[in-house]
Amino acid sequence: MFHFFVPALTFPETVITGEDVSHIRNVLRMKPGDALEVSDGTACFLAEITELSPDAVRVRLRKEQAGAELPVPVTVFQGLPKSDKLETIIQKCTELGAVRIVPVEMHRSIVKIDAKKKAARQSRWQGIAESAAKQSRRTVIPQISEAVSFADALRQSGALEVQLLCYEHARGMEQTRQVLGSLRPSETVGLWIGPEGGFENSEVEALTHAGAQVITLGRRILRTETAGPAVLAMLTYLMEP
Repeated sequence: MFHFFVPALTFPETVITGEDVSHIRNVLRMKPGDALEVSDGTACFLAEITELSPDAVRVRLRKEQAGAELPVPVTVFQGLPKSDKLETIIQKCTELGAVRIVPVEMHRSIVKIDAKKKAARQSRWQGIAESAAKQSRRTVIPQISEAVSFADALRQSGALEVQLLCYEHARGMEQTRQVLGSLRPSETVGLWIGPEGGFENSEVEALTHAGAQVITLGRRILRTETAGPAVLAMLTYLMEP
């Protein structure tokens, strides 16, 4: 089932506009009577195409679909990695349910993004998240922010109810199971992942001072692009009905 996002759902019919119109008409070659899903970020409906034009696709809403969101809204604070790894992280974290991803310029981040390029990079990252959200039939498109400093990210995370610090020197999966198992539905969670070189000691101290709970992801050292999806997969297993 193909999935598309609209700014707002209107009843009984909703109109799809923008780049999706060409995709529906010329790539998927859909026609009136074909079924698809539409979401506005709060609800998702099964719909049927009623009319196609060069710049719009009109659909009739048929049935509300079950939500595809994690019970806990997770913001991933991702240490800025090298190369195109962040694109993979955004794609996989979107598929696994993150609601927001914040690239963070940490002490051991090798890549530094020029201030003039931040907006362009953010736009590309947001497009990757939208594509992944469509593919995974999410109700919500995660928000991808511009790269920020560690200090800015720490301030932003202060608004969240729980902060989790994935740290390679932590030990004991029982602690991880207890922390993840104690999360309550709808509780806002900040998930901190270091870059390739890991966290600087001062960053660990700042996060724990701010109340972050340190967890391990097992005895193996995971790559930075693996850690965030690993935690989201654990939460899927523990919390989804």
